[in-house]
Amino acid sequence: MEQAFWVQSPGSGQLREERLPTPGPDDVLVRTLCSGVSRGTETLVFRGGVPTSQHDVMRAPFQEGEFPGPVKYGYLNVGVVEQGPAHLAGKTVFCLYPHQTAYVVPANAVTPVPDAVPPGRAILAGTVETAVNAVWDARPRLGDRIAVIGAGMVGCSVAKLLTGFPAVRVQLIDVDPAKAEIAAALGVDFSTPDEALGDCDLVVHASASEAGLTKALELLAPEGEVVELSWYGDRRVSVPLGENFHSRRLVIRSSQVGTVARPDRSYAQRLGVALDLLADPAFEALVSGECMFNDLPSVLPRLVANELSALCLRVMYQPQ
Repeated sequence: MEQAFWVQSPGSGQLREERLPTPGPDDVLVRTLCSGVSRGTETLVFRGGVPTSQHDVMRAPFQEGEFPGPVKYGYLNVGVVEQGPAHLAGKTVFCLYPHQTAYVVPANAVTPVPDAVPPGRAILAGTVETAVNAVWDARPRLGDRIAVIGAGMVGCSVAKLLTGFPAVRVQLIDVDPAKAEIAAALGVDFSTPDEALGDCDLVVHASASEAGLTKALELLAPEGEVVELSWYGDRRVSVPLGENFHSRRLVIRSSQVGTVARPDRSYAQRLGVALDLLADPAFEALVSGECMFNDLPSVLPRLVANELSALCLRVMYQPQ
């Protein structure tokens, strides 16, 4: 009998026993090595903050149950294929599966992890995939002046990717000065909001705060654009559309990983790009906390209460 983590009700989680189905000829049985808690989204789910209107949109690919609970939710899982087609048997794979000791899914639902990417770093594939999609949406140009507001998992990943464009000025902005250390590990310039450089052609906003979105508009040059990555859940935010918004012809556009931002790429190709990028050890800076699977029911409330500072919480599983 396997075990899975469930949000029983808002603010309360528990481990449940799970009986796996018998794998079919086109299925794989995966034994989990590690999984990741995507802090922004999963703490929102844990506290019951998914709006009723978004219950269908927010469903994870292998979610069970319904919001606000009981619900089995998560999408950053890395494991080893114990049973399945010959080309996958014994392979380390990434899957958009919740926190569970083992699981059975269709073989086409898993993606082999490149040899150059350690399993513990591969849990970031879903986050880096979101960042890849955001960069495709943002369409940075040679020599752009860019700010990324919000040094969470997604914001840090976006800033890291943007630094690879020629002749761009990229600044990662956060209210917490301690995030400068993470930015340095990623090779990205850092600033607090008060010291941020303006006259930006592009601002990617990922702080999920009203103040951050306001700052994003303030930093734009005429004809500049904000790409909004934040997910606010059930919170309403005010956007300053007076002042310079019209006179400077500013733009706010959304980016969401549910749709591939390039029509010439598939979901599988986008995920493949993300996994290849994770060969860079700098991304290890995004994993700033770790716990054992059995401790998730007690750790998630601490994440929600901001008692833990992990960007991505890596969950380790006991070997079988």
